[in-house]
Amino acid sequence: MQLEGIDHVALGVRDVERSTKWYIEVLGFERLHEGMWSGVPTFIGKGNTGVALFPASFEAKSSGGREIRMLHMAFRANRENFLAAQRELEKRGIKFEFQDHEIAHSIYFRDPDGHVLELTTYELEGRG
Repeated sequence: MQLEGIDHVALGVRDVERSTKWYIEVLGFERLHEGMWSGVPTFIGKGNTGVALFPASFEAKSSGGREIRMLHMAFRANRENFLAAQRELEKRGIKFEFQDHEIAHSIYFRDPDGHVLELTTYELEGRG
């Protein structure tokens, strides 16, 4: 099996329009596939990265009462955009945490529904 990469990640959110607006304004995503599937899910993305936003009530219930959840979703950026993203998050009052992973630097922050997002760069000149 040879995969090309992740097509999209599906997220259950409390308010699809609020989350759509947040991902467009904060991460620079665009609406994709508008007018399809009666608007459920709402697809957003940039380049080869896609996110499908579903109303939380559409989330499948797992058997046995176990919780199935996303730990985090990571996006890659070059060093310049990694630093610019930190300035943008600060400007918007969005708290983030920097981590040095030796081979990469990452910042972690949350979307309006509490999903953890990571922005990573493998260009390590200087420090976060």
